[in-house]
Amino acid sequence: MAYSINDSCIGCTLCAKNCPVKAITGELKQKHSIDPGRCIECGVCGKLCAKGAVTDGSGNTAEKLAKSMWSKPEIDSVQCTGCSMCVENCPGYCLEISRPKFHGDIRTFAFLKTPEKCIGCGICEKNCPVEAIKMVKPEA
Repeated sequence: MAYSINDSCIGCTLCAKNCPVKAITGELKQKHSIDPGRCIECGVCGKLCAKGAVTDGSGNTAEKLAKSMWSKPEIDSVQCTGCSMCVENCPGYCLEISRPKFHGDIRTFAFLKTPEKCIGCGICEKNCPVEAIKMVKPEA
């Protein structure tokens, strides 16, 4: 189920500006809303909300989390088949498939090219058909 915004919203627009699929609308200083048909349940809105105004699909209040503490994908390059499912489904466009090491090499794998763009949603992990991706929280 999609995320939603409750009455604690102060309309700061931080969630709307950072939603990778533009599922959040609202005017400055007014309560925002999430289009459940567009929401991909990435959770970036909840991680950014200082007012606890975002609830997940289960009705739990999403916890604000410093960007430095967002999980990042750790990809097992040996297990990865280079199928690109993670790359195609990444809302942050931060994953890429490696280039072959030499002419004729067919061995490629996914890697996190731009970690600063990663929103820690875990969609890459959920879409990996060979379970080569694990979301890892940074050390505190």
